[in-house]
Amino acid sequence: MKDEFIRFGLKEWRTTTGYLQLIGGLGMITGTFFNSVLLALSAAGLALLMLMGFITRLRIRDSILASSPAFIFMLVNLVLAVYFFKN
Repeated sequence: MKDEFIRFGLKEWRTTTGYLQLIGGLGMITGTFFNSVLLALSAAGLALLMLMGFITRLRIRDSILASSPAFIFMLVNLVLAVYFFKN
């Protein structure tokens, strides 16, 4: 992962991104048991992170196939966010 952030030209954002992913994951776990609003907000935040990852991969000219995991995870988190915001 460290080499990927260097390749992306985002070396200084690696730690921040890692913390945001951990916070989002913990928010989803906590939200599952206690508060669906927290779950929805965490899923929305992770969807935003994945969107930014997808855009970054396209900007550095990665193929659509190589970029597709970020896009798929963005869609999954977006669906979860919409579902839990409605409920």
